[in-house]
Amino acid sequence: MPYTVLARRYRCKTFDEVVGQDAIARTLKSAVASDRVAHAYLFCGTRGVGKTTVARILARALNCEQGPTPEPCGTCDICQAIHRGDDVDVLEIDGASNTGVDDVRTLRENAHYRPARARFKIYYIDEVHMLSRSAFNALLKILEEPPEHVKFIFSTTEPQRLPATILSRCQRFDFRAVPTETIADHLTWVCQQEQVEPQAEAVRAIAREGRGSVRDALTLLDQAIAVGDGTVTLDAVRQTVGAVRGEQVLQILAASAAGDAGTALRRLSDLLNDGADLGALLEQLMRQVRDLLVVKTCGEEAELLDAFGPDRDRLAEVAEPKAVPALVASLGYLTEARARARYAVDARPVAELAIVRMASLAEMEPLPEVVAHLESLQRSLAGAGADAGAGAGPAPAPPRQSPASPGRRPAAAKKAGSGGKASKAASSGQEGEKKKSQAPHVAAAETPSASRPPAPAAAGKSGPAPDVDDAVRKALDIFDGRICEH
Repeated sequence: MPYTVLARRYRCKTFDEVVGQDAIARTLKSAVASDRVAHAYLFCGTRGVGKTTVARILARALNCEQGPTPEPCGTCDICQAIHRGDDVDVLEIDGASNTGVDDVRTLRENAHYRPARARFKIYYIDEVHMLSRSAFNALLKILEEPPEHVKFIFSTTEPQRLPATILSRCQRFDFRAVPTETIADHLTWVCQQEQVEPQAEAVRAIAREGRGSVRDALTLLDQAIAVGDGTVTLDAVRQTVGAVRGEQVLQILAASAAGDAGTALRRLSDLLNDGADLGALLEQLMRQVRDLLVVKTCGEEAELLDAFGPDRDRLAEVAEPKAVPALVASLGYLTEARARARYAVDARPVAELAIVRMASLAEMEPLPEVVAHLESLQRSLAGAGADAGAGAGPAPAPPRQSPASPGRRPAAAKKAGSGGKASKAASSGQEGEKKKSQAPHVAAAETPSASRPPAPAAAGKSGPAPDVDDAVRKALDIFDGRICEH
């Protein structure tokens, strides 16, 4: 007899067995018991959370020979055929393969025929968002007013792509990601049924790697049992998911935290030479930095830490000298590198660049300390400039500009511009007499005195001392808001 994978063998058969979707199961069960079943349902949620399983349970509850009943027997021919997915009256349609309007037209024509042996003809369309716009439009009328023997169940991972006209005709149920503890309990029960001895840490690691998907977790458990030869250990799980030991990853982070980019790059090279996948390694680095953030901000909380990570005391030791802003920046560098590595021809330089940037954070002073240092320097220089200005005495008044200065045009000259030749000549004569009488005063005003001291800077606007370097001068100008474009 061919082997059946755990994800199929332990598919739930009743509403009470549904894992992690208690509210949805309870609502549908109550609807069947009170004979208030809608003609169209929409199941939304990520992969492996139970959309197809709940759709089959609902179909069994409606078409069971003992029903409609919220507790289908599971032994009649109809229940067994629906559970296998090959019942003649429960049609499971792949929306990705039947996207055209002609497929929907065929569905409409066949929907008017009564079911062959069951009570209802049920159309289950998986990934319904893949249908074309014309197919959705062709489905609207029969979806709103189907024959009394027809029920529709749609499922999708992208409900935002569905037209509003489809959404308004369905009862919508949003399937949430299953909590890690719930998946771990289910995996433990499956191991008991399979007579397998699991380690608690291994089961929790599989549950976390499932990331809310029961099907993904059962698939990993199937692999771990095969690797461990009938037992489930943490090493077997690590080999299954291709994870590197947490201590090896932490050595890279510890070297970068100390500013030793060379050692960090050598540790990375050793892992890659041993066959580690670069994408998986970047993801594990991201998880380790995330764990350091958890230790730094929340303390050594075991339930928040990665299952494949190192010991909590070791995490606390590495996280101690690191500041939270530096960890946030490191996580940003790794996230950017992971996104760029997916499309790079050679992703290794991308990962090495991220590690070097992380190591360079050790040479940077925290921004609050830099700001405080600049403010202190600004206050000291401003006080020194104010003292120098007070000791030099008041600044002399600027020289008064003569009316005959070259920058101004006399009124007589303006009038001369609009008059004749005679008026021009007279005006020129008068202007010459004025220049002769005012020339000594202008010369005296424009000639600087040899004994006059240079004017000090005005109080309140004193600049830095001449011996301050240009970088500090520019930083102080930025803080004062006095920097200008050149």
